Amino acid sequence: MDDDSRKIRWEARTEVPLAVASLVFLTSYAIRVLAPGLPDGVLALCLALMLASWALFAVDYAVRWRLSGQRLRFVRTHWLDTLVLVLPLLRPLRVVKVYEAVQRRHGRPRLALHARVMLYAGLSAVLLGFAGALAVYQQERGAPQASMRTFGDAVWWTCATFATVGYGDVSPVTPVGRLIAVGMMAIGMALLGAVTGTFASWLLQVFAREDDERPPGS
Repeated sequence: MDDDSRKIRWEARTEVPLAVASLVFLTSYAIRVLAPGLPDGVLALCLALMLASWALFAVDYAVRWRLSGQRLRFVRTHWLDTLVLVLPLLRPLRVVKVYEAVQRRHGRPRLALHARVMLYAGLSAVLLGFAGALAVYQQERGAPQASMRTFGDAVWWTCATFATVGYGDVSPVTPVGRLIAVGMMAIGMALLGAVTGTFASWLLQVFAREDDERPPGS
């Protein structure tokens, strides 16, 4: 059996476990951020689950890198997997990737391409928005002169950032919080561009189809 077939079989077997690990990581991280007053044993368990999920992603990345035989080219061609390994808060994107794979495994996806792009962009925005709100809230709470005092403030700031509105009533003041904000701005612009661009493309196709179906001279 060649490396390509072994790599395909490995990816098929690890899709669901890694998606579960992503959700476990996000849940454990949310508990540690939103409920710091829990017993130390519970918080330690959440930390252990987070580290275990990272270990699973590291093993998966190493195995697929070894089976690909691409060496450094693997990092460039699998940039999303590389980011997910380096930046744990991007792991919820794995759930969207698995959803797409499951749809294809059951045959042709039910939704058209434009609808799938908008759906996956929306799912990505929700998952990354929640993870980003947790991360920035963890850095901002208790900081001197911080305007983000509750998790609700962090969610409001995330929505304004993703929508590229930027009211300015709530904003990060810590260096790490601002670094996270830069990433959130980039993600927000990318997702917004994907949705609006796809919607515009769909409208153009609809209008072009109507023009083609219109009788000559009408």
